[in-house]
Amino acid sequence: MKIASWNVNSLNVRLPHLQQWLGTFAPDVVGIQETKLEDHKFPDTVLAEAGYRSVFAGQKTYNGVALVSRLPASDVQVGIPGFDDEQKRVIAATVGEVRIVNLYVVNGQDVGTEKYAYKLRWLEAVHAWLEQELRAHPKLVVLGDFNIAPDERDVHDPALWNDSHILTSSAERDALKRLYALGLHDAYRLHNEAGGVFSWWDYRMAGFRRDLGLRIDLTLVSEALREDAFAAGIDREPRTWERPSDHAPAWVELKN
Repeated sequence: MKIASWNVNSLNVRLPHLQQWLGTFAPDVVGIQETKLEDHKFPDTVLAEAGYRSVFAGQKTYNGVALVSRLPASDVQVGIPGFDDEQKRVIAATVGEVRIVNLYVVNGQDVGTEKYAYKLRWLEAVHAWLEQELRAHPKLVVLGDFNIAPDERDVHDPALWNDSHILTSSAERDALKRLYALGLHDAYRLHNEAGGVFSWWDYRMAGFRRDLGLRIDLTLVSEALREDAFAAGIDREPRTWERPSDHAPAWVELKN
């Protein structure tokens, strides 16, 4: 079972890319972030023609998440239970025997801002919810644009991306470690110890050409799936296409 995560940065713009990638990479499930589409505009009919079912939660201009899968999704959850938030950043569903949670984590703007404080509150709410999800669904995959680079291996310049910087501050990384402590494992790190492999590059300053990136798109697997996660990686190819998203898909492949 091949499960992927991709921040498409506007599905309206990147739909041809998604169609092409579904045809070549052939994932079984894709969690999509930043669809930036209201629900009535989501291209579920187009994706169905490619052999994929869709569940989605969107809004105009910002945010928006979806799960696209070959098998139908069941037990769909939109948003974090008990957390009052109008932003469409979370969708979860069961596909086959695997529970999949798709997150578009808050960016946070800058360390010390209200948006940064909101990010930390949001991550705390996610932690409490995932603790419950793991009890109910031992076979769990949590994926998405986490807007956190886990450690220094995941940034092109650790001196620049330090504790005072958004996406790499100690509070954000500690919040991610708390998710790991629930029994979640970074699938990429199960198979790749080396640094210098990224999933996001700024459009500015020739970021992709110069490989000035961060690895902020993650696929986390529960302890029950750890041994089944036999491969994981990042597909840079879509980032080379014309008018690309600034993110590349991250993926994990399970034996079951």
